[in-house]
Amino acid sequence: MKISNAERAGVLVQALPYIQKYSGKIVVIKYGGNAMINGELKSAVMHDIVLMSLIGVKVVLIHGGGPEISGMLKKIGKESVFKDGLRVTDAETVEIVQMVLAGKTNKDLVNLLQTTGGKAIGLCGIDGHMIDATTLDPELGYVGDIKNINTQPILDLLEKGYIPVISTVGCDSEGNVYNINADTAAAQIAGQLKAESFISMTDISGIMRDKDDPDSLISKINVSEAGVLIRDGVIQGGMIPKVECCIEAIRQGVQKVFIIDGRIPHSILIETLTDEGIGTMFVG
Repeated sequence: MKISNAERAGVLVQALPYIQKYSGKIVVIKYGGNAMINGELKSAVMHDIVLMSLIGVKVVLIHGGGPEISGMLKKIGKESVFKDGLRVTDAETVEIVQMVLAGKTNKDLVNLLQTTGGKAIGLCGIDGHMIDATTLDPELGYVGDIKNINTQPILDLLEKGYIPVISTVGCDSEGNVYNINADTAAAQIAGQLKAESFISMTDISGIMRDKDDPDSLISKINVSEAGVLIRDGVIQGGMIPKVECCIEAIRQGVQKVFIIDGRIPHSILIETLTDEGIGTMFVG
């Protein structure tokens, strides 16, 4: 689609109030799902993040990598086992998790951001003892429950103009490494940073009143209403823990939280820099 120079200028003018609102503020993005696998969507996400960084938004990118971990485990002949949606992580598996998440997945994203024109540095929760964790459930093995978040390494990078790219591998004082749920870690990091907004990218359009009706999208939810929607079955299954993370982020001081459809190219920019927005917004 070709647009005129006047139309380009109009788009920029419409975005100006949002640029002014977010410039100098912290925005935490939890990146996962199809947007992390599909090459075209991945490129759009990287361009969105770099553009936001260049207009003065302090973007923190927190990523998962479940499919990559499962793929590597399959290569070594190890079966992926899940309990209540969490990966059972024995000593061998946590080594794979650390290698894949803190290694290849993290550095691939850093590389993509830099080739797109951004400045990025990769971290994991072990760096600077950023994510202090303990055992969540002995039956899950090395799956971590977050005890404390040290945001100083993130703040140091933001001050220097870098985009921190964080993989959610944590550790304890004895040096044990833990696999941390990315949604949980992202929400807690956003809360500790008192971010202006926390954006969770998913493979659905947002919260639907009727999951089979795309026109029933709920564009705004107050945290006090979320419990009712869970009890009524509007929010169900795998969306319940995601929504609970959104509520936790609000309670910890994040101004606005969004669940957006990562399958739509440039969904981050649509949410942050336009009147219409996209997905479901949670407010306190």
